[in-house]
Amino acid sequence: MKRLFAPPRAIALAAVLFAAPAHAADPIKIVVPFAAGGPVDALARIVANELAPRLQTDVVVENRGGAGGLLAVDQVARAPADGRTILFASVGAFVITNALKPQPGYEQLKVFAPVARIGAAPTLFIVKADSAVKTLPDLIAKAKSDPRMSYGSAGVGTTMHIAAEQLNASAGTRITHVPYRGIAPALNDIMGGHIDFLNGDITVLYPLVQQGTIRALAVAGNARSALLPDVPTAAEAGFPGIYMENWYGALVPAATPPETIAKLEAAIMDAVKNPEVWAKISANGVYGPQDAKAFRAQIEKDVAYWGPEVKKLGIQGE
Repeated sequence: MKRLFAPPRAIALAAVLFAAPAHAADPIKIVVPFAAGGPVDALARIVANELAPRLQTDVVVENRGGAGGLLAVDQVARAPADGRTILFASVGAFVITNALKPQPGYEQLKVFAPVARIGAAPTLFIVKADSAVKTLPDLIAKAKSDPRMSYGSAGVGTTMHIAAEQLNASAGTRITHVPYRGIAPALNDIMGGHIDFLNGDITVLYPLVQQGTIRALAVAGNARSALLPDVPTAAEAGFPGIYMENWYGALVPAATPPETIAKLEAAIMDAVKNPEVWAKISANGVYGPQDAKAFRAQIEKDVAYWGPEVKKLGIQGE
């Protein structure tokens, strides 16, 4: 006689197997809103390498540039809320791009849950190393006497553009904006003498300062950088209305289970506490990792600040 029913133990084992999610073997994907090779991408790859052994799964980085970061933001927002798709964002891509819209497209902390901030980094105002301009007040004095002065940025509405317009607003100048397709071509034109200055992330500019290729005039942050202790903040140079710090952090869709977020948070915080890992992250000026609670508070503060600030400056995204 044929057995019509499997033993209870076999049924239980089958239930476990079929209940396992189909994507359990898929790698965790870290989505970066910029092309490969930039500071956000570099940090994301350090984090991916450290998460893989801690979470005992493959972790890959996917670069999804475009629309000021909104393509990547939208991709992760629509992903399953299972902790296997992570947005690795910056303040520009996550906060400022949304603030630049006439009507903000979404409420960030209703769509995403913060996991951890890897760190933050100030931006620098720089000129060519052999420029006659030695300080930020020198730059403003020159701008007031030379209407041909110009600055470069990675495009309208980028952090580079906004920081320079903060300088214009604070100093009462009208230095001409020249947008580029990224910081690299803008730096090339700094070297060639085609534009006078720019503002950019210390993570990109510090190595060039060290090489003697460019001169740092001021830090656009709340405090001097430990890497450049002799370079004053913009506020110390007489321009307290200038503030542009970038942060780099991990976020997941808001519906992700709290225990999954906690697991990712623990893995990231464990990684950044490792001295060897932190040495890599902080080498070019990144500081101040934050857990999920502190990162959420930082985002709330940034959303409250940048919405009114970009409207005051009259800047809108393209």
